[in-house]
Amino acid sequence: MGSDTSPGPAKPGRQRTPESSTAAAHDAGDQVLTLLSGVTLTLGQDALLLSGQLASKPSRTCPCIGIPGTNGTPSRIPYYNILWAEITGGRRWLVIDYADQTQPHFLEVRSAKFAIAELAVEQSPDDVGDQVSPWVERLLDCAYSGSVRRKRAWVLVNPHAGPGGADKIWEKDVRPIFEAARMPMTVVRTSYSGEAVGLARDLSIDDYDIAIPCSGDGLPHEVFNGLAKRPDARRALSKIAVCHIPCGSGNAMSCNLYGTHRPTLAALAIVKGVPTPIDLVSVTHGDQRTISFLSQALGMVAELDLGTEHLRWMGAARFTVGFLTWALQRKTYPCDIAVKAEIDDKEDVKRHYRQKVAQVGAEASENGDKPRSRIDTEPGVSSPTSNPTNSDDGLGLPPLKYGTVNDKLPDGWELTAHDKLGSFYCGNMAYMAPDLNFFSAALANDGLMDLITTDGDISLLKAIGLQLGVESGKFFDSPLVSYRKVSAFRIIPRNQETGYISIDGEAIPFGPIQAEVHQGLGLTLSKKGVFEAPGPRNWDTVTNSERLLA
Repeated sequence: MGSDTSPGPAKPGRQRTPESSTAAAHDAGDQVLTLLSGVTLTLGQDALLLSGQLASKPSRTCPCIGIPGTNGTPSRIPYYNILWAEITGGRRWLVIDYADQTQPHFLEVRSAKFAIAELAVEQSPDDVGDQVSPWVERLLDCAYSGSVRRKRAWVLVNPHAGPGGADKIWEKDVRPIFEAARMPMTVVRTSYSGEAVGLARDLSIDDYDIAIPCSGDGLPHEVFNGLAKRPDARRALSKIAVCHIPCGSGNAMSCNLYGTHRPTLAALAIVKGVPTPIDLVSVTHGDQRTISFLSQALGMVAELDLGTEHLRWMGAARFTVGFLTWALQRKTYPCDIAVKAEIDDKEDVKRHYRQKVAQVGAEASENGDKPRSRIDTEPGVSSPTSNPTNSDDGLGLPPLKYGTVNDKLPDGWELTAHDKLGSFYCGNMAYMAPDLNFFSAALANDGLMDLITTDGDISLLKAIGLQLGVESGKFFDSPLVSYRKVSAFRIIPRNQETGYISIDGEAIPFGPIQAEVHQGLGLTLSKKGVFEAPGPRNWDTVTNSERLLA
């Protein structure tokens, strides 16, 4: 176990703009910082603009962020890429750290250094620094619009995740981005499966704002379940934002929240992330209660996930191999399924999705550039929430509305026999892997699970067509797919002694299970407050995952 300490997080929020411009500004007022050397830094609409010739030569640590070209167009750094800015060197230098896209799917930290003592040669460094400080604060406000600066991070690194390499990804690629964003961090390396459950259960939650597993989807699952085992589970789950650096095979959590399975892109999305409540699901099996953040599966999908564990060295390709094996066998899974259906027509599902996405967009517009609530803005200060499920009353998990799988089937549930089920797949999120958007209408906190069932007694050609439909975005509209929004379900296998049941990609003992959703019980960080998925075919969304997941 190792820890890194630095000063506590700065209080976020837009500072009051000075009523008069300083010596560091000209006609544009407090948006522009002009150096006597001729370099001008301007706060544009969505980026920092640079014009003028820098005195120093470009280098790796001081690349001069693009001396303007011959056409006179100023260089720019998007605010989203700016990690930090501060006055250093006895108040003589302005340093701006930012994430530079050096490869199509890779970011690297860069620093630009400006001599601010040249502003006024007859002034002392303190006087010059005092003049520049308000401009730096406004730059940081622009860079962290809607987010919180210097979030205190509890980082978990699983060296054995997916094909391996999580340690290297963390140290070489991700850690420099968090350090440049001045995020205080405690770093823990896990050594065995299940360890993170106990670590999260015993975590001092007032010391942190976010938990960041560097792993596949297994470690976030353990963190959620560890927080759920605490006596103050509701408070812990609503206070600690569980995030994800993708280092595994599927990396579904990162794909949904940040629109990418690339570690450096996910790291920047976490730095700039928007606090987002997410639905969690209680799954009862035997006498156990497990918390699910991603999916629950029996049949084909569970076989692909759990039945290909021995192929982890192949990365995401293991799922393709597993699918072809299953399709050739045409295996089916007889069972009885009971559901508490809320929306069972596909057109109504589309309408619901569109309304909720529009609502999130409207709320974001009203919020403007203020940091969202539900992440502490100062150490140990909890933000209030309007969600009664997450009321800070010190209680554990919310009670089960429908009881457990061992209780009598609740009234009003629809019970259906499936003699030749191909797959039962229920999702809390949209993507299950970078190119697998099974649940295109999934929403972060609508209080509903998306349930898919398919028939296993179909031809090989149709099975392959379904798989291709997942990748092309046509899966939702296939007549072979039943797609419903449900608030609870029970599944009872028949005529099977053994098999696979997957909860967030983790195996549980084979047998009947029951699940119900808890709206907004958990907390995470996302890019916009919704999943980065394209939504049901031919419906407008506010996301951009089709570009980022390439």
